[in-house]
Amino acid sequence: MSRAPSRLAQALAQVRAHGMRIGLEIAANFILPFAIYSFGSRSLGPVQALMAASGPPILWSIGAFIRERKVDAISILVLSGIALSLLAFAGGGGVRFLQLRENLVAGLVGLVFLGSAAIGRPLIYQLGRAGTRRRAADKVAAFEALRDEPAFRRAMTAATLAWGLGLVASCALNCGLVFALSIQRFLLVSAPISYGAIGLLTAWTFWYVPREKRLAEARRAAAAAGA
Repeated sequence: MSRAPSRLAQALAQVRAHGMRIGLEIAANFILPFAIYSFGSRSLGPVQALMAASGPPILWSIGAFIRERKVDAISILVLSGIALSLLAFAGGGGVRFLQLRENLVAGLVGLVFLGSAAIGRPLIYQLGRAGTRRRAADKVAAFEALRDEPAFRRAMTAATLAWGLGLVASCALNCGLVFALSIQRFLLVSAPISYGAIGLLTAWTFWYVPREKRLAEARRAAAAAGA
């Protein structure tokens, strides 16, 4: 019974520690784009207003990369998303096709996840190793030692497939909504869909991957003891 209050306390502590950053991220990726398009569409036109509305999310991603000042699998993924977003707006065209190309970014990143699983180099493992290097460099060797453990590799592949399929599915849903909703309504619902999918996948990953890592370490310890 004592574990539930402790987890709740930990969750509240995380909210207090990162609440400001979360609020700023919501403002940059949801509130500001909607406000910029709503107030700018009449004076700028829908295409120019939509391009202006994309500015805060792109600047937020660039700022996050600059703050980290590290080039690894995570930052490369972020930079790829920024580059694809910029390319989406460079192609011109009508507002619907502009929205469509921008939402294809998530689908392309999802295909990268699926491709890494298909070639036997699951991206979740690469991201997990990069995250371990950032948080505790002395534990990287222990993490890499699990690479050839069959069950752990299957778990990394499963997590990578989950991310790939989830991103492709959210992309497909948003692409369908591009033609089903008005531009303003789409701006209201697309961000919750995208961030909701990423949030669910992140929460599940932070539960699943550490669990599989502990199980793999326990299996290695048992095998070493038996030997």
